[in-house]
Amino acid sequence: MTGTQPADSAETTARPELLRVEGITKAYPGVVANSDVSFTIREGEVHALLGENGAGKSTMVKMIFGLVRPDSGRMTLRGKPYAPAKPAEARRLGVGMVFQHFSLFEALNVAENVALGMENPPPMRELAARIRAVSEEYGLPLDPARMVGDLSAGERQRVEIIRCLLQDPKLLIMDEPTSVLTPQEVEILFKTLRQLSREGTAILYISHKLEEIRSLCDTATILRRGRVVATCTPRDRTAREMAELMVGSSLQPPERSRGEKGPVALGVSDLSVASPIPFGTSLKAVSFTVARGEVLGIAGVAGNGQDELLLALSGELKSDADRVRIDSHAAGHLGPSERRKAGLVAAPEDRYGHAAAPDMSLVENALLSGAVRKGLTRAGFIDWAATKAFAEEIITAYDVRTPGPDVAARALSGGNLQKFLMGRELMQGASVIVINQPTWGVDAAAAAAIRQSILDRAAEGAAVVVISQDLDELLEVADSFAVLNEGRLTRPRSTDGLTMEEIGLMMGGAHGMEVAHHAEA
Repeated sequence: MTGTQPADSAETTARPELLRVEGITKAYPGVVANSDVSFTIREGEVHALLGENGAGKSTMVKMIFGLVRPDSGRMTLRGKPYAPAKPAEARRLGVGMVFQHFSLFEALNVAENVALGMENPPPMRELAARIRAVSEEYGLPLDPARMVGDLSAGERQRVEIIRCLLQDPKLLIMDEPTSVLTPQEVEILFKTLRQLSREGTAILYISHKLEEIRSLCDTATILRRGRVVATCTPRDRTAREMAELMVGSSLQPPERSRGEKGPVALGVSDLSVASPIPFGTSLKAVSFTVARGEVLGIAGVAGNGQDELLLALSGELKSDADRVRIDSHAAGHLGPSERRKAGLVAAPEDRYGHAAAPDMSLVENALLSGAVRKGLTRAGFIDWAATKAFAEEIITAYDVRTPGPDVAARALSGGNLQKFLMGRELMQGASVIVINQPTWGVDAAAAAAIRQSILDRAAEGAAVVVISQDLDELLEVADSFAVLNEGRLTRPRSTDGLTMEEIGLMMGGAHGMEVAHHAEA
């Protein structure tokens, strides 16, 4: 990232103290989420909270924001005792939070959504004027009358941020804020956060993107298994050093084994399907092929047809038979079970409700998509012993932090559930694997392990499609690259020599540039 560097450590420590966390402990049945956690955030400081999945970051910020009560310890805000019983109290005292999952109503406009997040909203005309003024002041322009369902992911995040800024926060908590943004949108966001910092607003920043942490943050507190293990100045450390502090061991980057590509395993031809999702994006004449041993990376800003593409490939959305072919066999008319039987497995982005049933156990969730390819039923009856063994195999292979396979999916941290779901699909021996956001919300070590598994499956002869908004991830695992924009897919091109600037322009809809590259080729 470019732009202004974080303040030096001497300047940071000279700032007045804003929030002090002392000896905070929070335990749940079977797990201690936070143990004796202490750190300090100063006015205007951008402070990173880092840790692998299950390290206790989310529990910690929920306690600061009043969503969870600590078992012991104390917090002070500007030297006064601070123990918010609910988010409304935290907001009143000057603490705001932008969540990773947006809490917006798509059928309402921007102003109406902002009003819903305020304790005492002003009249709508006055609120609209304030939204315009504040959004322009911080370089995040918004039209108060636009329907949220028509906004891009980056614009939706602006709504969440402006809703917080209208309440004049002294501490702004941001949880994985760049996970759905283009490189250009990240630059805009960072410019805004640096402006807030200069004006004295402190920012508590959670992200697994460590280069972003190095660019933006003044200080980092690192958690491991619920405890503080280090405090550092991010720009004085490499991303790898911080990742190793998080996991407590050295990290090895994924190794790609470039072999000869085999025959085409997945063929998509002129695929057009209407979106079944409210405010979704229909697919328009999408065409591509993926050979055995090849990884195709598909980028795009959220909401440009990624979910629809996965539905169309998995069989949840059907098409004419020849529009989708698996190992040369027409499959467009087949449903999900038939496509799994034919050799195609798919992992959707939404891990709560689509990829997993949150209230069902990990054993039951292993059955949901593994029954066909893993032979988990006999004469119509479920083989529970085999199903449990499959779940345990996933837990072991992907280091899923859980008390056991009978635990409900919702009891796992988001990153640990993601590891389980990725393992469930990657361990089925499929000839075609389609994954949307494979490392969404997982730590550096888990992300490296999942990417290595993807490369291993390709090396074993699978054709893999990775749909992701993490551009570094796509460049690390993909042999070829395409962008989905407004339901249209650019022609795949080799990742060799592809730059971030080119990718950012393609993601923003610069299709002419993509055509020019092919003309040169």
